[in-house]
Amino acid sequence: MNKNSALITALLGIVLGVMLAVTVHSIRGRQQRIKVSRDSWQKLELILEQIDQNYVDNVDYESVTEAAATATLSALDPHSVYLPPVTLKESETELAGGFDGIGIQFNVPNDTAIVMEVISGGPSEKIGLQPGDRLLKVDDEVIAGVKYPQDSMVRRMKGQAGTKVLITVKRDGEEIPFEITRGKIPVNSVDAAFMINDTTGYIKLEKFTRTTTQEFVNASRNLIEKGMTSLIFDLRENTGGYFDQALNLSNLFLEKDSKIVYMEGLHREREDYSADGRGFLKDIKLTVLIDEGTASSSEIFSGAIQDNDRGTIVGRRSFGKGLVQEPIYFSDGSGIRLTVARFYTPSGRCIQKPYSDDYQYDIVRRYETGELTDADSIKVNKDEEFFTVGGRSVYGGGGIVPDVFVPLDTTKATTFYSNCSRKATPMRFASNFFDNHKHELGAIDNYDALLSYLDRSNLEKAFLDFAASRDALVPAEGEWEATAYYLMPQVRALVGRYSKLGDDAFYHLYLDIDDMVAVATAL
Repeated sequence: MNKNSALITALLGIVLGVMLAVTVHSIRGRQQRIKVSRDSWQKLELILEQIDQNYVDNVDYESVTEAAATATLSALDPHSVYLPPVTLKESETELAGGFDGIGIQFNVPNDTAIVMEVISGGPSEKIGLQPGDRLLKVDDEVIAGVKYPQDSMVRRMKGQAGTKVLITVKRDGEEIPFEITRGKIPVNSVDAAFMINDTTGYIKLEKFTRTTTQEFVNASRNLIEKGMTSLIFDLRENTGGYFDQALNLSNLFLEKDSKIVYMEGLHREREDYSADGRGFLKDIKLTVLIDEGTASSSEIFSGAIQDNDRGTIVGRRSFGKGLVQEPIYFSDGSGIRLTVARFYTPSGRCIQKPYSDDYQYDIVRRYETGELTDADSIKVNKDEEFFTVGGRSVYGGGGIVPDVFVPLDTTKATTFYSNCSRKATPMRFASNFFDNHKHELGAIDNYDALLSYLDRSNLEKAFLDFAASRDALVPAEGEWEATAYYLMPQVRALVGRYSKLGDDAFYHLYLDIDDMVAVATAL
């Protein structure tokens, strides 16, 4: 046999050997074929059993379990989730109405965090931190000028009440260290509450936390004392929160036995919730503002008001999250939020929008299809017609469709405006302006005084000079005239936030360009 023949024979032998190995493996696989049921967890249990008995290496049970839990729940619906210990703790703290920390709110307009507000009575106020302070270090960790993640800053400053943290700030060019003892910090869910005019009040609610009812009651009573007979309740971008808080707020406005909401699921019998008639706001005229970011508890409240013909819903179709999430906790600090039922408005509409492959991009799709700019493009299911207590038609399809539609205005963004927004020029200007006028601006605690101060500050010229010198941004010919009416109220609002009025000043000043508020006020 020559060398070529020998080589061919050897190669054939290798190939036959591989084929035999594959054949034997396949035969063994057929011999081990196990019958499984599609209607039970048997296959999953068998897979885990096979891993335990036959996997080639040691198994990291924790990482495999975490991955399996995440994947399993994601296959159910978009809102059933597994929460690792850290994530679970953060999510519950956010809704608890308080946390352990140092008591400041800050923004990061450039690459350095700036204190916007020092919470009254908190540890930072007691030790002397002030609005406008630049945060340089937390203990020995430099957080300024290094693109430090904002969520990591928050984690470093938070901590158990009674523990200490060293915060180094820059103030008037000087670095000052503050040793702060962490404490219990209240978190407000009411962002702003003030009178728009002699009879109309405005309340902005960020989310439904444990303290929402008491905060809302306090704010409402204060506005009534100032003459409120009509309320604009702003639930835009309110992602929801605790269900009982939505019930409590609905109860404040509705007559006795008015239906608020009901829930029902495969393993949950129908439960109905109604008002007890003891709410003190039943005679207040109500307008509710919603948009595509309004979800969950916010939609429960809006649906109850609409179906009972108790108020007017203004804005754009809400998000459409109407699932009952039941928390289940594990001893390692993790947990799950499992969907167990759906919420329905009093008329019978399912709040939850249909699931889809691109569910997470639903808002983008609304923009692309014109729903955010054209009422006729709103997606409703005409086959699901329901009726309010007054006989008005309302439709299913997911979310709450407003009584009065207000489109998203996409015509205001000039090139100069877009460039300023991209570079956060208005926010950075406001911070710079406060640095140069902190004593007079920081002392203002009256809205009329704030307006007077802003009117005489020549902010327009100061802003244009700042944009040109810091960001090399100069409006083209005629562009400023098309931009100023929309941009300058935002600049004034950002500057006003540095006064003692805080967010009340910001939202009040921003109303000058708020189309929804303008519509609501005119109703």
